[in-house]
Amino acid sequence: MTVLLVLLGGAVGAPARYLTDQAVQRRHGTDHPWGTWTVNVAGSFVLGLVVAAGPPWLVTLAGTGFCGALTTFSTFGYETVRLAEEGELPAATWNVVGSLAAGLAAASLGWWLGSLG
Repeated sequence: MTVLLVLLGGAVGAPARYLTDQAVQRRHGTDHPWGTWTVNVAGSFVLGLVVAAGPPWLVTLAGTGFCGALTTFSTFGYETVRLAEEGELPAATWNVVGSLAAGLAAASLGWWLGSLG
C-alpha cells in the first residue's frame, strides 16, 4: 500500500512540477530559475503542513509522493552551477541563499499552520 501511495502522489507531483515551472518561467522571461524556486518553496510549505497535521498515509501520499516529485534538488543544483558558469555569480549566490531561506521559512510556516489544528 505504501508504494501505491508514493506512486499516486508522484503521478500528480511530477506533472505539477513541469507545468508550474513552465508557467513561471514564461511569465518572468529571465534566465533566473524562478520556476524551480517556486516548486521547491511550495513543496517545502506543503511538506511542513502535511508532516505537522497529517496522518501517516497522507504523509506518504502528499509528503513523500507529491512533494518528492514536485520539488527538485538536482535541478536546483544544476541551475545554480549554470548561473555561476555563465558569470552570474551574484545570481547563483542569491539562488542558493534565497532558495534555502524561503524553503525553510515555507516549511516552518506550513508546520506552524499544521500544528494549530
